[in-house]
Amino acid sequence: MNSLISTDSGVSQGEPLGGGGLSVSGNEWDSMVSVGRIARSHGNTGNVIVDPSSDFIEERFRVGNAVYVHHGDRIKPLMIANVRFHRGRPIVGFVQVQTMAAAQELASFELRVPIQALDHLPDGMFYHHELSQCQVVTTAGRIVGKVVGLEDGGGACRLIIDGGSSEIQVPLVASICKRIEPGVGIIEIDPPDGLLELNLRSRDGQQKSSVGR
Repeated sequence: MNSLISTDSGVSQGEPLGGGGLSVSGNEWDSMVSVGRIARSHGNTGNVIVDPSSDFIEERFRVGNAVYVHHGDRIKPLMIANVRFHRGRPIVGFVQVQTMAAAQELASFELRVPIQALDHLPDGMFYHHELSQCQVVTTAGRIVGKVVGLEDGGGACRLIIDGGSSEIQVPLVASICKRIEPGVGIIEIDPPDGLLELNLRSRDGQQKSSVGR
């Protein structure tokens, strides 16, 4: 985790997606935060392997915590009964899932938690969802675009900005991102000369050179 951002997010046995749960609208599900996705079942006792999208894996996937899946028009709670970690991924057993067949049904389901379940971050750190759709402007007043995603290339995390015909990548570092105010939806940047033109990326993911280069 770098200095500016953090990534966070009554069912019958053998039928974890049948019946029960909360009937919700799409907006309610959208307001929850992703903490991972179930990769596949593991073993024959109903455990699953999770691909986490949280920086706080051991805190998020703790025995007694609940995560939620969206199936049809309902949100289903899954209570964590046991967990161990292997190569950075949780192997989780849920109270509601007791068989391999039931676990297999959950493959590819996204896991979310309510925003209220997230821990408060230290000053100067932000969750992904807080930066999504923020308007990015330069200190000189130029409108760059809106944040549509974030990428971690192994170094500094990068803002992916919708610049109209192309996407623009901007490193999420304090030397460039001078002001971040998710509450008002603004990120103010002071990019080095040529950075915005250099980091253009077309919609198909291909890097683009600036005009005249």
